[in-house]
Parts: sequence; C-alpha cells; structure tokens
Amino acid sequence: MDSFRWRRMKKGEHAACEAFLRQMEPYCTTACARFLHLNPGDDQVWYSAGPGRRIGEPVPALLIRSRQSLLPVFNGQRLVPAPRFLRLLPGTRPLHAIQGLREDAELLEGALQPVYTAMDRIDYDLMSLDAEPDPEALNGRLRMLLRRGPAGLHLRTPDMSDLEKLLPLQTAYEKEEVLPKGAVYSPLSSRLSLEQIVLREHMLAAELDGRIVAKINTNAVSFTRYQLGGVYVHPDYRGLGIATTMTAALVLELTAKGRGVTLFVKKHNATAQTVYRRLGFKTIGDYRISYY
Repeated sequence: MDSFRWRRMKKGEHAACEAFLRQMEPYCTTACARFLHLNPGDDQVWYSAGPGRRIGEPVPALLIRSRQSLLPVFNGQRLVPAPRFLRLLPGTRPLHAIQGLREDAELLEGALQPVYTAMDRIDYDLMSLDAEPDPEALNGRLRMLLRRGPAGLHLRTPDMSDLEKLLPLQTAYEKEEVLPKGAVYSPLSSRLSLEQIVLREHMLAAELDGRIVAKINTNAVSFTRYQLGGVYVHPDYRGLGIATTMTAALVLELTAKGRGVTLFVKKHNATAQTVYRRLGFKTIGDYRISYY
C-alpha cells in the first residue's frame, strides 16, 4: 500500500486515463460520461500508481470528482491509501454522493470515514446489453416486444411543449426511485432536471387514453455506450406491458447507432429486472450510490 500514491491527472496524462476508462466502460458509464465533459475549473481526476510511472503508461485505478460526487473506478485495486487520499480532497465544496461498483464504493466510503459518513446507500444490479454478436437476433426480439403494449399506445419523442404533462411523472419518479433517506424533494430542481433531459437526452413518452402515462430517457452518454434511466409508468397503467414496449423502442433506437446500453436497477425491483432481462440485458456487477 505504501508504494502507491494518488496523483492529480496532468494534461499529458489524459489519454492514458481515457484508455483505462474505455477498458472499464460497461462498468462505469457514468464516470466515462463525466470524464468526457470535465469542467476544468471545478472537476478533478486522480489516478493511483506506483513510483516511477511514466506519462502514457497504463493507469491502474482512477477517481473522478464531478458535480459534488466521487466516482471511483478501481478495477479491483485495493491499494487506496486513505490518509494521503483524504488530504487531496478539496474542502471547498460539499460531498453529495459516491457512485460506482459496490466494492469500489465501499472501499472509498471506508477511506473517507470518519470525515464523511453516508446517510443512505442504495444498491443496484448493473446491467448491460450489446448488439453484438448477433444484432439481427437482438433486433428481432426487440421488434417482437414492441407489440407487448396495449392497443392505442403511442410512443413519441417529447419536446418542451410537453413539460407540464411530463412533470408529474418526473416528480413521482424522483420521489419513488431517486431521493435518498432524509432528502427533501425540490420542485424547482425537478423541473430544471426535466428540462435538461428533454433538451439533451434521448427520451420517449408513452401516450394512452389521451395522456402521457410513462417515460424513459438516457442519462449518460459515454465513449461507446448509452445509459438508460428515468423509467417510470403511472401506477394506474402498470402491468399492461408499457414499460417493456417503451424500453424496447428506445433500446432499438440506441443500438441502431452501434452503441451498447447500460442501466442499473434496484435489487428489490424484481418487476423491472424481469423487463430488462426479457429485452436481453445481463447483470454484470453490483452497483451502489452512497449519499452524504
């Protein structure tokens, strides 16, 4: 452990850090997306390596601080030097969350104690789907599942004129699926988040009986992958196959671009897990978000 140190990424080391993230991409889509859009004034990237490492050589472990979150990508490394690492953490901004593979999140949580103590932890199954090795079979399965929804179901890409219709679904989604224990729902933050999703992400809205009853969107775009999130069906319309149809449609659109798709789903959400496995997603790891 003493032979390893956390070092701040320098300009000439960006390519080596990117190469490491590309290698780990299915397991850290969010971290890859944050790396692609680093804010030089606020975000930091560290790597952990032994003495004598030269610029351009492989990076064994990486840590990104972005938007008040820490995203560890440790690749099985267990050499995080807690005291030295803590001295590198900037104290000017609060820590909101740790997000990554569960074993990485646990390791980082331990390194941060007793300075920071998590107020809530949510564990997920990390799931992945790729068009290869048989894109025709995948497309056939997805197109078949498009017919699972009820008669009259209409899927479309929403725009800003749909904001008021989508906002109740976004509110319910955040309260049921996103907010950690002790957090207070913010209508303003929810609205701003939804506006950004509509403007920037791939999104589908499901209409039935003259109303928008479900939604789905991407929430991260990395080097070669999309990450799904924001999946929500109004309680009055559950059990009709809407989630399956809606997700199949968006996955079909995304994989047609030659990219893989990642998502994480709460471990106790058996219904959602069944939907994703039916579509072809496979569990590739345990994922955690720890809130502070």
